[in-house]
Amino acid sequence: MSLKHAVLAALLEGEASGYDLAKIFDVSVANFWAATPQQLYRELERLAEAGLITARVVEQERRPNKRMFSLTEPGRQDLVAYTTTPPRPSAVRDELLVQVQACDEGDTAAVREFVAQRMETARAKLARYDRLREWMLDGRDEDTYLGEAERVGPYLTLMRGRFFEEENLRWGERALAVLDRRAAARDVAPRRDDAASTLR
Repeated sequence: MSLKHAVLAALLEGEASGYDLAKIFDVSVANFWAATPQQLYRELERLAEAGLITARVVEQERRPNKRMFSLTEPGRQDLVAYTTTPPRPSAVRDELLVQVQACDEGDTAAVREFVAQRMETARAKLARYDRLREWMLDGRDEDTYLGEAERVGPYLTLMRGRFFEEENLRWGERALAVLDRRAAARDVAPRRDDAASTLR
């Protein structure tokens, strides 16, 4: 997947400025495709040059003028064609897991703290996703929303993000329990020097 298609998919929500898109990415799209605002602005320029989106300038009195972007018909067709292409298998590249892999020879206490920090990040993301979910449901239960909503794609990707962060929490709790139990066992185990002195 490229940033191109993530931007085109985000514009299915309607016309948006670069700032609007950056907020959309930060709140919802980031759970499956991360991009910095600078990357988004560069991609918007490329997509406009390719004719896949249009840009119109909105004049503002007390603020700089802003550009509003929307999908063109070729952009919609490109997105439709993209949805027929089999995706590549996802690959996990997680620096924390490399540190966990090496924690037995490294600084276990530091790695434990990194796991705890990951859990705090997961909790913060879950809280943000839950606020977005409540906004999307707007008082409806999930089944009603999924039956009535014009588009369900954003909700399904939100669900995936929630499940991912919930799994981060479950794994983190298990990892911390294991690390804590091993640390406690090391603390109570007699050192070799102490054990040898008791035998003398």
